[in-house]
Amino acid sequence: MDWIERLNEAIRYMEENLTGKIEYERLGQIACCSTYHFQRMFAYIAGIPLSEYIRKRKMSLAAVDLQGSNAKIIDVAAKYGYTSPTAFNRAFQSVHSVSPSLVKHEGIAVKAFPPITIKITVKGVEEMHYRIETKKAFRIVGKSFPLNREIERNFLEVPQMWQGAVLDGTIDKIISLMNHEPQGVLGVSACGDDEEWRYYIAVSSSAEIDNTMEEYVISSCMWAIFPGMGTGKSIQDLEKRIVTEWLPTSGYEFTYGPDIEVYFHPDPQNTVYEVWIPVKKK
Repeated sequence: MDWIERLNEAIRYMEENLTGKIEYERLGQIACCSTYHFQRMFAYIAGIPLSEYIRKRKMSLAAVDLQGSNAKIIDVAAKYGYTSPTAFNRAFQSVHSVSPSLVKHEGIAVKAFPPITIKITVKGVEEMHYRIETKKAFRIVGKSFPLNREIERNFLEVPQMWQGAVLDGTIDKIISLMNHEPQGVLGVSACGDDEEWRYYIAVSSSAEIDNTMEEYVISSCMWAIFPGMGTGKSIQDLEKRIVTEWLPTSGYEFTYGPDIEVYFHPDPQNTVYEVWIPVKKK
């Protein structure tokens, strides 16, 4: 079973559990990757965050349950995992722009969100430069921040982490400690299923650190490394292309390990960088 088939199997698992509990960890297990990487892949391929997709699927079915029926709203809310009628009402209106009670009447327009099926689509002919390297374990030192388990929230929070690190002197301090490859400022998403999700702004170093710094050891791994330049948005565009264009036909797939961004010139408006993703041969 290739990874596109595994993603579709994960979608089938979601469909079977829309009235139960959808375990994000189980989705990663089905797709043979971490929960973090599954959410990244899903959002880039489907064009919608995982949590939003699940909410829209549930509210699509909830509308059908309510249309022209005597079903109690509190019972429909509970069916789709909402213990609070207020939370259900809010979620329902965010999708359909009308309250659940109005849907019971004929002639009220609602939205249908069918389940998706993932297929490979060939896009353009724009080349992508990359290299495959196996690295020994290396230590990073710097400052870490908690990451949200629903990763779309982190797209807003991570830039604020970098801004704070510049203003409080963290960037200058960690650069002074850098003494190993890769020679750049690192953004490391350490999001294994068996660890607290943290984002590190750090450098590779063997230097001693004080109590204002933290350390983290990145395990030995094979990496697919993609160079780039531009703004912070260009990094997200490159990461999307990696998942939607390179990965499906590369002969590689995600393995367990952090995502790494290496900034050789950490200017948010004009940066030179590399994106490292942990991979293994299929």
